[in-house]
Amino acid sequence: MGRFPTGVTVITAAAGDLLHGMTANAVTSLSLDPPMVLICVDKSAQAHELLRDAGSFAVNILGEHQEHVSRLFAVSEEPEPGRLRGLEFTFGRTGAPILADCIAYVECRVRDVAAGGDHSIFMGEVVDLAVVDDVPPLVFHRGQYRRVADPIDPA
Repeated sequence: MGRFPTGVTVITAAAGDLLHGMTANAVTSLSLDPPMVLICVDKSAQAHELLRDAGSFAVNILGEHQEHVSRLFAVSEEPEPGRLRGLEFTFGRTGAPILADCIAYVECRVRDVAAGGDHSIFMGEVVDLAVVDDVPPLVFHRGQYRRVADPIDPA
């Protein structure tokens, strides 16, 4: 799968006063009616049980200037009471934290969870979304962070 380029996101959730974020690229659109996305989370990840307990999550889409944010949340740490690794955030409509500097976000309520081998597939119905900043996204490909290249000439 390393040959398949993906966008880079941070999935955030809150259960009570515990907040957690994790870098993820296993994120995709699931349905247009109703609007839904899915995220795949390793069952051994710190975020797994918190996501189950929270019942909602936000997909924070990172810009090309946010490699440091991706790396910060790529390291598994315990959920923090009232904090997200020192970054600024606001709470969305579901109570999920939304990173202040993301370029876009999709906030979801968990509709269903399915088994997927050593991962769980969280299916979320979109509650809110916004494009916050019109800058190119951060991309991950072949084990490296990358930028989006110029468009291919359609000729």
